[in-house]
Amino acid sequence: MNVQKTALYNYHKSLGAKFVSFAGYSMPIQYKEGIVKEHLSTRANAGFFDVSHMGQFFLEGDTSLTKALEKIIPADLNTLKLNHSKYSFLLNKDGGIIDDLIITRTQKGFSIILNASCKENDIKQISKFLDDTHKYFLKSDLSLIALQGPKAAEILEKLILGISNLKFMTGNNFTFEGTNLYITRSGYTGEDGFEISIPNNKVEKLIDLLIANKVKPVGLGARDTLRLEAGLCLYGHDLNEKINPVEANLKWAIAKKRKEEGGFNGWEKIKNLLTSGSQKIRVGILPEGKVIARENTKIFSPDNEEIGYVTSGTFGPSVNAPVAMGYVSPKFGEIGTIIKLEIRGKKYSGKVSKLPFYKKNYIK
Repeated sequence: MNVQKTALYNYHKSLGAKFVSFAGYSMPIQYKEGIVKEHLSTRANAGFFDVSHMGQFFLEGDTSLTKALEKIIPADLNTLKLNHSKYSFLLNKDGGIIDDLIITRTQKGFSIILNASCKENDIKQISKFLDDTHKYFLKSDLSLIALQGPKAAEILEKLILGISNLKFMTGNNFTFEGTNLYITRSGYTGEDGFEISIPNNKVEKLIDLLIANKVKPVGLGARDTLRLEAGLCLYGHDLNEKINPVEANLKWAIAKKRKEEGGFNGWEKIKNLLTSGSQKIRVGILPEGKVIARENTKIFSPDNEEIGYVTSGTFGPSVNAPVAMGYVSPKFGEIGTIIKLEIRGKKYSGKVSKLPFYKKNYIK
């Protein structure tokens, strides 16, 4: 299989990026200053991320499109306002998460940002619920750039007037260099920020201007440490088709009306779990000392009963400590519960922590 490249691949090379293969794309993992400096720079100022490997999927149709999508997405799309976005999921018939996503109401229907590794399957699953009156297409002529950090709005407002008026999880059309682009106030770091959908032929000019305003490039390495500190899930690690939103501690993302009325894939199972509880629950974990609990680390009770597993783990530069997320039996899910983590054949102490590890700074 050929490794794909985003429109900024050569630009990343010119910035001294180190590349890794990710979801079929050659993507920058870090730049010259390294992951920790990129992470801290995003928290203190602003960083930009090339996330063009993700799917920009557009659907067009009338009210029947809303009804069709609500069969597989448990958001209340009927009341979703124009240019407003929701975090939600694609669910299989058992309520398992096919993908997590951001869906936005547009003039003609909806746009959905799909995870890179899932986008082909996502479109296949969604199309099963559509009819001949619905149009859908994945755009390949658009790049997606995330600008994240406390200075993001101040910097972007200099380049694109009016973006400061956006609230968290809302978007709109703007003009840049005589070209229309779409910007939402959202992101994946826990910081204020924006995701910018921009034609491939204009993206380098935008990045030039961001760099001129002291915005640093950030790779997938720091994107991962930033999102984990913010308690945000990574599909394929913290979420998959065998995990449902209740187990993932994401039941807040299922609209209240949808929980009551159902009509979406897996509703009966999810309704039962909401009433009777699940067998496992996603929690934050703080390992003791400096030991890092990586993915698949086994979790034990103080009595050495195996109670769960780690799904994501790293060192959190902003909290200056190791952080992790994983799944445990609900009776061990209370904040402050002492646990043990088996790392390289030895057990280390840790405790269940509240999420996020780092206070989110969204502008609501």
